[in-house]
Amino acid sequence: MTFDVVVPTVGRNSLRLLLAALVGADGPAPGRVLVVDDRRDRSRALPLGGVAGVSVIEGRGAGPAAARNLGWRRATAEWVAFLDDDVVPGPSWLADLAHDLEGLEAEVAASQGRVRVPMPPGRRPTDWERNVRGLETARWATADMAYRRSVLEEVGGFDERFPRAYREDADLGLRVVRAGHRIVPGRRVVTHPVRVSGGTVSLRVQAGNADDALMRGVHGRGWRASAGVPRGRRARHLAVTGAGLVGLGAWVVARRALRARWVAGLAGAGWLAGTVELALARIVPGPRSAAEIAKMSATSVLMPPVATWYWLSGWVRLPWRLADRERAPRLAGRPVTSGSADRPMSSPPKAVLFDRDGTLVADVPYNGDPGRVVLMPGAREALDRLRAAGVATAVVSNQSGVARGYLRVEQVEAVNRRVEELAGPLGPWLVCMHGPAEGCRCRKPAPGLIEAAAGALGVDARDCVVIGDIGADVEAARAAGARGVLVPTAVTRDKEVAAAPEVAADLLSAVELVLGPSESRP
Repeated sequence: MTFDVVVPTVGRNSLRLLLAALVGADGPAPGRVLVVDDRRDRSRALPLGGVAGVSVIEGRGAGPAAARNLGWRRATAEWVAFLDDDVVPGPSWLADLAHDLEGLEAEVAASQGRVRVPMPPGRRPTDWERNVRGLETARWATADMAYRRSVLEEVGGFDERFPRAYREDADLGLRVVRAGHRIVPGRRVVTHPVRVSGGTVSLRVQAGNADDALMRGVHGRGWRASAGVPRGRRARHLAVTGAGLVGLGAWVVARRALRARWVAGLAGAGWLAGTVELALARIVPGPRSAAEIAKMSATSVLMPPVATWYWLSGWVRLPWRLADRERAPRLAGRPVTSGSADRPMSSPPKAVLFDRDGTLVADVPYNGDPGRVVLMPGAREALDRLRAAGVATAVVSNQSGVARGYLRVEQVEAVNRRVEELAGPLGPWLVCMHGPAEGCRCRKPAPGLIEAAAGALGVDARDCVVIGDIGADVEAARAAGARGVLVPTAVTRDKEVAAAPEVAADLLSAVELVLGPSESRP
């Protein structure tokens, strides 16, 4: 068993303490200590403290996920232990790490160390100190986490679309677990002192709310429960912010409309009650000093709208973040195949049926706005190659937003027209607008849409290929007797990739796969 240590850093002075503690710890020495310098300003020397044997890697200033990827890809040992640059390993950390990793079963992908956050003696902890103490119970926190390097290669490492140290570790943990591996606790311990921060730190950390939209887009509605992440106060923040906006708007028009005064009064009372509740929730467990009470009162007024702003901005940017394949985890280790056992590559299909959202265009949940339609990378070129080869196309799409009341039929049709404006003619559109509980035969993974598309094109379903981004697309193809090709995106579950008969890295690769070598160029 061998291990390397990777430490991403932004140049904190605590790095010197970490390296000194690491060198002085009892136990086997790591193969390499890799410090990734992720500063954008490198005018000052890194605080390495004169520790020998440390390899410094120049980062891109793109955040901890990108920095950790640079580190583990440079590592050569069987295991890669990640430490944050503001923790201090205990005196037996190296020996305990070796004990934690020794003899682990093959299905164990990672070992998580314990984080201790010392609280000040003689007084209650402040709001910020309690916030940092949450690391003690955080699941899969990379403040101290060791991963098998082979597993990191399998799942593609950290998702660099997470630009801050907030959700990137939970995202990796979810992908590792869904790939069939286990993450187990270890006995080693690091100390995480609470950094001195300014009075607005509680507002600055609200920026992490923008990453929750990406977590929802990648891992689905239940990601919090799967990752052990508390729900927090978002619903209350939204309610308080909404009450404040309604009250402000009603107050502006109150001079002209008596009813607006009532609205302004009620909304203002709701905003005040929510703000006071938040302030008390933060003040009562704390030291209750005059300075802390003033700070909590002021920031409690601003926190709900700031958190709401970041959360909404995350949803606005979600389509572009989901479509950003360059910084998404690579498909290393996934079963990308070049053909199927029962269908030769040299025989192109008579028709290719495309899923819409996540396959032809970036997936915007329940999108009814044509202005938010963005083609997936390579979509136009892939379609042009099919047209040049004389292969018919159609679109098969679930749009349950109509049944749920989120969309009107006219909106779905407007979005479909915009897709064709960008991608060119796509043939017949077969759309299921039923909800999941209606038991229809058309909603994928049922075969109805595939069979209807084949009928509309005048071909046998067995002569069609279905290309989609989730398991339901492949299952619908299988149920109809068609050939299914999966093009995974960030939302595709690892078990769906493992179950797919054929997987392609992107849409253009999928089309080249189904056309065969003699037809892959127009």
